Amino acid sequence: MGKLRRIVSSFFRKPVAFDDLGRTEPVSRLFGMDRGEPIDRHYIESFLNENRRFICGNVLEIAENTYSKAFGSNIKSYGILHYDHSNKKATIVGDLTKPETLPEEQIDCFICTQTLNFIFDVHKAIEGSFKLLKTGGCFLCTVSGISQISRYDMDRWGDYWRFTDLSIRMLIESVFGKGNVDVFTFGNSLAATAFLKGLAIDDFPDTKILDEHDCDYQITIGVRAIKKKG
Repeated sequence: MGKLRRIVSSFFRKPVAFDDLGRTEPVSRLFGMDRGEPIDRHYIESFLNENRRFICGNVLEIAENTYSKAFGSNIKSYGILHYDHSNKKATIVGDLTKPETLPEEQIDCFICTQTLNFIFDVHKAIEGSFKLLKTGGCFLCTVSGISQISRYDMDRWGDYWRFTDLSIRMLIESVFGKGNVDVFTFGNSLAATAFLKGLAIDDFPDTKILDEHDCDYQITIGVRAIKKKG
């Protein structure tokens, strides 16, 4: 579906002048999805690709299992977590902020992408994620740093937070413990400007420029946390 969307959008995508900084209206209010693949997806997928060795065994994902299938290996089960029964594909129905609704120590790898931004009680959601994991299990999480508001989410359940590498590290370490959490940042000033303007990956003739790293312009932050005994 993503490839088809990129092909279709390429026919309608208008060229953008990167030096047109006087324009207050964004090129896209849909994170560039109407132009191709959003820039933050590039970073999310880079993070998961770099950590694909952890995506094995009983793997759980939010709402769907797209990333589990794309990056996993030696998968025993593809789990899907949803907060209610509206998702017929869900294998676990539960609320991350209500750990009592979640099974304990069943998951080897929990992929939680772009979710914590939309949960007000972030700390409780991290506790719920910890409960799901087996000892030795891996929590692979991505969150937004520099980003526009997601109007779709804001109008339905809320868009609450933007993180830095420091804030998300301290939050997750408070549950998983120091020494068990690794944090990675993605982005640079050009990529951040383009993302806020609503440009897509497809607007870049060479995507290598997106991979130039500047820790002061954090579009996406990836976290790898391991559940240890005690």
